[in-house]
Order: sequence, then structure tokens, then C-alpha cells
Amino acid sequence: MQLPFEIVETPELEALEAGRLLFAGPVEFLKGVVAMDGLPPADRVEVCFAGRSNVGKSSLINAVTGRKAIARASNTPGRTQEINFFTTGEDLFLVDLPGYGYANAPLPVVEKWQRLLKNYLSGRQTLRRTFVLIDARHGAKAVDEEIMTLLDKAAVTFQVVMTKIDKVKKSDLDAALDRTRKALSNHPAAFPEIVLTSSEKGDGIDVLRAIIASID
Repeated sequence: MQLPFEIVETPELEALEAGRLLFAGPVEFLKGVVAMDGLPPADRVEVCFAGRSNVGKSSLINAVTGRKAIARASNTPGRTQEINFFTTGEDLFLVDLPGYGYANAPLPVVEKWQRLLKNYLSGRQTLRRTFVLIDARHGAKAVDEEIMTLLDKAAVTFQVVMTKIDKVKKSDLDAALDRTRKALSNHPAAFPEIVLTSSEKGDGIDVLRAIIASID
């Protein structure tokens, strides 16, 4: 019997090549946004990356785009409070959302960026998919379910990407996947396949590129 939320199969060669070509061209940082009125025109497809602090989001974006430091990782969790837009050619925005789940930032700051996050997710018509990053060493946590619930309410399809699979034994990865699948079963906006990645080793990066290239 096939498990719900199975690991995505390796795409066909044609899809992998489309993903490679998408990121072989120009990828540029466009702007960081701190309020809804600063958003760029909604004139192309968008995909965004969400994840709790220290899940490896910047490293994954750098790996997917093939750029060493286009997304800057902060040494202080929760420091990045902007929605960062990157252009991929003329047809796609990659969007890096602020890390969530870090309680040590001042409360007014946390509330401000949570409000921005909610407004963006619920109000951006061109947003086609959110990639929710989950640390393979832990599986889905309560704070991850909060963002999943928000995406349910916004009717935005989201797909889980497990990060740092090179840092965990297979038995522990299986346990983290079980926890994650259990969490996903409660969320109607969840895409039915999970992507396994390692930014350091390159595992799953070509698969994720192919998925992004297929979204329109």
C-alpha cells in the first residue's frame, strides 16, 4: 500500500533539463520588502520558500539557483524580517520569506513580520506554490503546522521540502518523515509529494528545480 505524501520520484530527463535551463540564465536579487505596498508588480508566476529559523533556507535557495550567496544567511536566527524577491529570467519570481518560530526577537517585531507574512500569503494572486522547509533531523514541529494552517486558510498549495538529509541516519529520517506525514494529513492545501534535499551534497536539487520549472 502506497503511503500518503510519498517521496517525489525523479522526474523525466526532459523535466530535469527544463529545470537546469531555468536556472542557467540570469538570477538576480530584486528587492527586500517590509510592507505590502513595496511588493513588485504581480506580473509573473511566483514560488516562495518558507521555513523556521535555521532550517537551511538560504543554503537551499543558493543551491537551487546555483549561486553561492544570492540568499544571505544571518548568523542570528530571526534577523531576516523582509520578504526578499529574486528574478529568474522574465517569467518567475523566487521569494524568500522571513524565518518563523524564533521567539527571542522583540514582540512588536515578531507581530509586524507575522502580519506581513499573512498579508502576502493571502493576497498575492500570482503565488502558485509555497515550499515549506522541514529539517530532516526533526520532522514537522508545531510551529511548522502554524504556517501550514495559514496556507490552508489562504488556499495556497504548499509542498514540503525536507532539508539536511545528509545530517541524519536513515532510521531517523524515516521517523522524521512519519511525523511530517502525520502533520500533513491535517492540511488540505498540502501537495501530495515530499522532496528530500541536501544543499551541501546536492541531493534533490535537480528535482526541486524541475518541479519549479513545471509550475505555471
